[in-house]
Amino acid sequence: MKWQGRRQSDNVEDRRSISGGGKAIIGGGVIGIIVLLLNVFGGETGQQIAPILEQMQGGQGQQTEAAAPLSKEDEEMGNFVRVVLADNEDIWSKIFTENGMTYEKPKLVLFKGSVQTACGGASSASGPFYCPGDRKVYMDLGFFEELKSKFGAKDGDFAIAYVIAHEIGHHIQTLLGTSAKMRQEQQGKSEAEANKLSVALELQADFYAGVWAHYNQENLDTGDIEEALSAANAVGDDAIQSKMQGHVVPDSFTHGTSEQRMYWFKKGFKTGDIKQGTTFEEIR
Repeated sequence: MKWQGRRQSDNVEDRRSISGGGKAIIGGGVIGIIVLLLNVFGGETGQQIAPILEQMQGGQGQQTEAAAPLSKEDEEMGNFVRVVLADNEDIWSKIFTENGMTYEKPKLVLFKGSVQTACGGASSASGPFYCPGDRKVYMDLGFFEELKSKFGAKDGDFAIAYVIAHEIGHHIQTLLGTSAKMRQEQQGKSEAEANKLSVALELQADFYAGVWAHYNQENLDTGDIEEALSAANAVGDDAIQSKMQGHVVPDSFTHGTSEQRMYWFKKGFKTGDIKQGTTFEEIR
């Protein structure tokens, strides 16, 4: 992605050089890996498993050590994130204005180790997530090494851009009231039916990421879309379950299959039309 020398958003809170501020609710090791797999691209529900794991660990959180000073590479990645967020701000502000609405810009928090949010505490093992309570995206960039080494996604900066755009997609859903409506519809449903609604929400966020890429084509490099699709393929529920447990349980899906995730990103990228993100109608 072409990003050097371009506008950077001032809505990034970089907490990577400071302590996580207390206990990391979600520990590392096996539990941490399980949480990462369950909550990869966790949307607004990624942090909700934290209290359960705290009980599993006997309430014994791990004290977060102060992070090391940022390296030159860390600084560069932070600047890249600021450019991607700026692109999202510009594109979604334009789309909202064209539809008679006002876009409220979210903040993006970079952290290392653990973080406290309005949705509770979380660690890096949670994966990137959006918290509707404070309307912020939370991200430990170390996740993308996991994305490559554990999930087999292609190397490249556009995988990061895709994840950011996906989480901004959850912010769009909050602004439009989609998330609140989905939570209401989940009430009284069986786990399998509630999971279908969760899948629809996640796939719509993938669609919105594609819409963002559609309007940002002038800044894309050759291979960027393939990097995004590789990331989407790697974190499909079926791909993760097959890799980790050797079999697939469709009723337990919460984010969608690899094929679905790629399909909805591509549909958003091809159409650029937010009205075509009809995942709730098509997933039922």
